[in-house]
Amino acid sequence: MSPFDRYGIELEYALVDGETLAALPVADRLLAAVARTGDGAPEPWPSDVELGPLAVSNELVLHVVELKTAGPAPALEGLADHFQAGVRRLEEALSPLGGRLLPTAMHPWFDPATETLLWPHEASEIYRAYDRIFGCRGHGWSNLQSTHLNLPFAGDDELARLHAAIRLVLPILPALAASSPVVEGRPTGLADSRLEAYRTNSRRFASITGRVIPEPVYTRAAYEAEILGPIYRDLATLDPEGILRHEFANARGAIARFERGSIEIRLIDVQEAPRADLAVLAAVVGALKLLVAERWARRAEQAAWPVEPLAALLGRTIAEAERAPIEDPAYLAAFGFRGAPPVPAGDLWRHLAAEAGAAGTLDEAVFGPDLDVILTEGPLARRILEATGPHPAHERLHEVYTRLADCLQDGEMFRP
Repeated sequence: MSPFDRYGIELEYALVDGETLAALPVADRLLAAVARTGDGAPEPWPSDVELGPLAVSNELVLHVVELKTAGPAPALEGLADHFQAGVRRLEEALSPLGGRLLPTAMHPWFDPATETLLWPHEASEIYRAYDRIFGCRGHGWSNLQSTHLNLPFAGDDELARLHAAIRLVLPILPALAASSPVVEGRPTGLADSRLEAYRTNSRRFASITGRVIPEPVYTRAAYEAEILGPIYRDLATLDPEGILRHEFANARGAIARFERGSIEIRLIDVQEAPRADLAVLAAVVGALKLLVAERWARRAEQAAWPVEPLAALLGRTIAEAERAPIEDPAYLAAFGFRGAPPVPAGDLWRHLAAEAGAAGTLDEAVFGPDLDVILTEGPLARRILEATGPHPAHERLHEVYTRLADCLQDGEMFRP
């Protein structure tokens, strides 16, 4: 299976009270209801339930579930409808439990110190190990909802081409997908608060996350020696049983999953509705296809980029999203952008979308209208802040996030 032959997509959502929008820790009861094993079913509780072309599974905490493709999908087109049907199926099962799904990458007033409840059933030893080593009662663990994109590769050559391209795109993903500007009941001043929490949640061992941007390694042997090896050695001191000695322990913004033969991109915030998620993914894939094809820069030039400048740019887009200035002409040239720096990151995405549309790597008829909302009105974080204002009262936040939950249920884009 080669890059762009198949797509694995995962969307995470918070479970909340249907009236108050407070976090509702009923993931086990929801999965049991979807599996038709009944409320209060005895052990073992289901942790992964198929929904036709999709599946729903548990996450670290009891107020989050993941909706995902049941297997690699051959195309992005049509997946928004499948995911929307999956959302509605979950909403139907949640209603008797008094709940609904909430989109965006962070719950806007969740208190991790008092509200965190870890998944207690199948594979709970993994979550207990994370909690013991890192302490999961923090936003960086228990209040993160993301979109994951898995792209396949076969062998070192495809790994190298795909990894080099992904590393270049990672720093500008928040400019397209940031959706987490509100935490603990107030705007944080960051467009992508999830990524700010994500990049510091494993600071006890710097090897776990690194600088979020992966190191420039392009063979399996080098990856295992330079990235996975230090992680496993550090964890061994507190995890002698090796519970976390797996590829998923790597928390960089994109991780090689050799057991799956794919690279998983983790830096995309979940959006207000699957149609928005798929529009974002289509833009990302369209740009990656052109990079892998060496449209603007040779493979060696892409591969040579060190971590530091990419990590610095990521820091700026975490804060400012589409308004973050890109000042490095070499970075702009890597994407064929001819404007003089500084260039807002949103302008670069408009360029990439236009290039991908013209080259046929982005289906503008399918994804163009929703992507246009994001490119012209800003990522969801910008639209949320326009709706809430700079100093929103709780009542205003409740109103705005109720509208966001309605967007998810109805499959609509959020417009302030």
